Amino acid sequence: MEMPKIIGAGLVVIGTGIGIGKIGAAALEGMARQPEQAGKLQTAMLIAAALVEGVAFAALFAVN
Repeated sequence: MEMPKIIGAGLVVIGTGIGIGKIGAAALEGMARQPEQAGKLQTAMLIAAALVEGVAFAALFAVN
């Protein structure tokens, strides 16, 4: 594997971690503010996190 591909893969992983962390933090803050909406927020958070992971996997496979 060439160095630019390794750097690109690392950036994908770092970006994914940051993105999922922000999604989780925002959902947790929303649940704290409106506990009655926790179920809807959790569902939306899981869908968004799955989409971010899917894009990350696609990017990592494209690097290979």
